[in-house]
Amino acid sequence: MNILKSIRLGVITLCLGVVLFTTSACGTATQTSNRLAPTAAYSQLERGDTASGENYGRWVMQTARGLVSDAYVRDNDKLGVVISPDVAPREVKPLAQSLVQGFHKKFPNRDLSVLVYAPDKELILTANYDDTTRQVVYQ
Repeated sequence: MNILKSIRLGVITLCLGVVLFTTSACGTATQTSNRLAPTAAYSQLERGDTASGENYGRWVMQTARGLVSDAYVRDNDKLGVVISPDVAPREVKPLAQSLVQGFHKKFPNRDLSVLVYAPDKELILTANYDDTTRQVVYQ
C-alpha cells in the first residue's frame, strides 16, 4: 500500500510539472478583467492585482484542477494557492516546487514566493525562489 502512495505522489508531481512546463499561461492583451463586488464569494475574488497576474492565477486554477481550490498572484512575484483537501501532506512540497518552476517560467528574472495554504486558509508552506542563486528555500 505504501508503494501505491509513493507512485500516486510521483504521478501527481509529474503531471503538474508537465502541465506547468508545456502549457502557456499567456493571455491576449485584449482580455478584460472581471472585477467583482466586494461581497463576492471567496472563490470569485480577483486572481491577480495585474492583468498578467490575473491571467496566470486563472491559468493555475484551470490546469491544477483537483489539487488547487484557489489561486492568486500579487505584484507578479507572489503566488498564493489554497490546496484542496485531497492533497496529502507529503504532496505539498512537491506541488510547491512545481508551482515555483512554472511561476518562474512566466515571471523570469525576479525573486518569487509561492505561499501554500491549507483548505482552511491557514498558511502551511512558503517557497521562496532567489533568482540570483537560483535556489528555493522552504519555510
